[in-house]
Amino acid sequence: MTESIGVRVDPANSDQLRAWDGATGAYWAERAERFDEGVAEYQGPLLDAAAVDTTARVLDVGCGSGRLTRDLATRATAGSALGMDLSAPMLELARGLAERERLANVTFQQADAQVHPFPDEHFDLIASRHGVMFFGDPRTAFANLARATRRGGRLVLLTWQPPERNPWIGAFRAALAAGRELPPPPTEAPSPFSLSDPDQVRGLLTSAGLTEVRLRGLTAPMYFGRDVDDAARFVTGQHAGMLEGLDAAGRARALDDLRATLADHRTERGVRYDSACWLVEARRP
Repeated sequence: MTESIGVRVDPANSDQLRAWDGATGAYWAERAERFDEGVAEYQGPLLDAAAVDTTARVLDVGCGSGRLTRDLATRATAGSALGMDLSAPMLELARGLAERERLANVTFQQADAQVHPFPDEHFDLIASRHGVMFFGDPRTAFANLARATRRGGRLVLLTWQPPERNPWIGAFRAALAAGRELPPPPTEAPSPFSLSDPDQVRGLLTSAGLTEVRLRGLTAPMYFGRDVDDAARFVTGQHAGMLEGLDAAGRARALDDLRATLADHRTERGVRYDSACWLVEARRP
């Protein structure tokens, strides 16, 4: 176990702590509303699958700015919702939003859910919206989460399907490559697509002692901005690392190519791309 910036993490998650408690987390906190808008059409199906009982004790893993945590708390009116994340900037925002919404049954904690000493068999529901793909050691993490789930309790997770079913990532990478050969998006942990293989997900969850593992494919348009200028600022900020190493001409080409694909996806409801996720459900027997 290591300790960094006051947070105890598994060594496998040290890089994630530096990123999410640093510049990456600050960027997401500053643009939290845009990130929530981007995947808003998945929120309803995720909450429906969660089927939160009014007395439930709920954990939201990788809660970020807490949109899902707060939505779960409004349903667990006589229960509680705990949001956990590595990012202090996003958790600070989450606490402020919960206070503004006068949610007395929600709390947020900066911790590593992979190794956090949760009470045994404590939670009725463990949920996550795109927050469980970044564990350095997924097998250990899901075993820890399963241990913290009561008998008969459930996990409900939203993860990305493979990159080829998410044309937005391919379009952005092709544009920002500016003619360079870039490696494909990583599909091993920790990365956004690390839980995109259904067989791998089933294996991880069953090895953690969970049963009734089911994956249901969901598709929805993903929102990136109200117009091309707005979307271009957002995408280049999120994927700024892909512009590194380009000279002035290459950078200009990349930005022109990005604006072209964004213009191709402009609709009356803003710039939108097709996307695909897995809704993952499992139960602790």
